[in-house]
Amino acid sequence: MLNNPAKAKLRDGQPLLGVISPTTDPTLCEYLGLAGFDFYMMDGEHGPISVTEAVHLVRGCEVVGLPCLARIRSVDEKLILQYLDAGVAGVMMPGIQTADHVRALVAAIKYPPLGKRGLGPVRAGDYLAGKFSQQAYIEHANAQTLVLPQIEDIACVENLDGMLAVEGVDGFVLGPRDLAMSMGFYDGPNHPEVKAVIDDVRQRVLAAGKAIGTVAGTAEQARGLIDQGFTIILNSTQGLLNQASKAFLAVVSQQSTVVSR
Repeated sequence: MLNNPAKAKLRDGQPLLGVISPTTDPTLCEYLGLAGFDFYMMDGEHGPISVTEAVHLVRGCEVVGLPCLARIRSVDEKLILQYLDAGVAGVMMPGIQTADHVRALVAAIKYPPLGKRGLGPVRAGDYLAGKFSQQAYIEHANAQTLVLPQIEDIACVENLDGMLAVEGVDGFVLGPRDLAMSMGFYDGPNHPEVKAVIDDVRQRVLAAGKAIGTVAGTAEQARGLIDQGFTIILNSTQGLLNQASKAFLAVVSQQSTVVSR
């Protein structure tokens, strides 16, 4: 029965800075929460994360007040249900291509009357043993959970207008690498054609009153994206570790060279 400060900030138009990670160690969640990030995204698509491990990741996030979201591998309502029951505060869904996919995602995440999520005595609802009534929990969960379809395929872009009309979606997250590959550019998204599609999507999502998100490899990239209206920014644990390691080694190596001379 926790509040979701990430959703509150997003509603207020404030940028969210988060980390997506395929790892299963909840200690990492604590580190990132203490560092000051706005959310942690467990990667259940590319990472070997079971629902049992997801419970521990959520608990690790809760210790430091860090909203825990999940990228789940497919719009499987029973699998989504298990992650939500574990306590995740929202879902980022890959493989979305049509408005029907988005409607199915909303239905899986939200309790009636907004969706079709099943109710059980699970940890997300204090095992139905806490101080909140069933109705209070349902209303709270529907208000707090984030619904974030991903845009990773040109077919999704072609169907975007219908997807934007689906109620219950908080925002869309662009996956530039997969989008580029779906357009036939296998070396990355730094092509004028891909950039034009990304900018078109950005404008259409913002015009519909939804949040738009994507990935940023550096702080400079993140700042530039925020200036363009992106409010959901993801880096990766691998990327952060790689950048910090290289920066550390470069400085030490340079100083060692100066001393040796």
